Amino acid sequence: MVKKKNNSGFDQKGIAPNILLKHVENTAPFLFEGEIDTSTDSRKYLEKIRFYKKNLKLLKNQDLHDYFHLCLCAHWATAGTFVPTDVDNQIREGLWNHGTIGKYIDRMVKTTIEAWKWDYSPMTNRVSYNTLPMSTHEGTWLSVAIGAYCATVKQNRPNLTADLEEVILAEIRKEEEILLKLKEDQDHINFLRAAPLMAHNFGDLDRVIIQWDMDLDNPFIKKIYKLGHQIHPEYSEILVYTGKVNKAFTSKENHRHMALRVPKCLRRSHKFLIPVGPFMDDWGEAIVEAGILSLGEIGEIVAALYDGFLRQEEAFGYARGFRGILNKLENGLASLESSLPFDLVRDIKKSQFFKLSEISRSTFEDQYKAQLENFKCPETTFTF
Repeated sequence: MVKKKNNSGFDQKGIAPNILLKHVENTAPFLFEGEIDTSTDSRKYLEKIRFYKKNLKLLKNQDLHDYFHLCLCAHWATAGTFVPTDVDNQIREGLWNHGTIGKYIDRMVKTTIEAWKWDYSPMTNRVSYNTLPMSTHEGTWLSVAIGAYCATVKQNRPNLTADLEEVILAEIRKEEEILLKLKEDQDHINFLRAAPLMAHNFGDLDRVIIQWDMDLDNPFIKKIYKLGHQIHPEYSEILVYTGKVNKAFTSKENHRHMALRVPKCLRRSHKFLIPVGPFMDDWGEAIVEAGILSLGEIGEIVAALYDGFLRQEEAFGYARGFRGILNKLENGLASLESSLPFDLVRDIKKSQFFKLSEISRSTFEDQYKAQLENFKCPETTFTF
């Protein structure tokens, strides 16, 4: 089927903009219900989504840059949700290879660089904190920025290429500094949160480099490729150390969380967005403290957590989330027994999932702190 061009003459081959907005609404309905302040400059991307949702006819006037910008907005709004929008390949490669890219590449690169400073805080809980936050959104940005870089090389636009090199290196240095500061401060838990985030971010960078079939001997590519895997003379060994920490402690905790896509009530508030595992006690408590879910809905979440644990038995975060929920229910699991099947309650009470939930938060986190201190990185001299 031949797709029609819109009013601007743009030959749009990706997901239709109105359908994209429906996907955003499906996974982040709270964005359209006034829960989040979208008035600040760094959240204009969220306000743009809200604006277009109310003015769908204007989508027919989009050009390549406008469509690219909308895809970025949609992905930034959903990358931390249970069902991110499926525009990854569009914003990393497809739109950068559009037949009219030469006309729009300057604006697209400018928008990409601006997106580095977008405030993603209300749209994700996958964050580690220090002087600056770090999340998987930095990886989303890096994957777009390196796609932009590859496009500028292909289009022979050296000034744009240089601008992108500068900001990509700045992001890498920022993450390096965050990790070094977390280690210096002996902030075990936030370091363990940061490890899967860094691994995700640099992993996204590596994947797009390969996706574009870039020359790995290119001097700039050499500076940014495999940073979480190979010691590089220009960076601290903290990057490789952190990659090894992730593999040893947190890689099995942080995935697509397919089981948690089932209880749609989790999409009702940005407070319910999944955090970095396994440290999910606060998240479980927030589910109850929000006061907007019925016991039946909380029961659905508990059933999903148990199902997720059975699928991945080393996903201890699900047991911690369960513990957080029980902490805030007046009668613990008994509060939910009338909302859950009898057999499920019986199975949960007899399970390893339940035993893990009985461990106190302080004991659970102290175990991780001790294990991190005893961890010996096989490739670097770093210890915590």
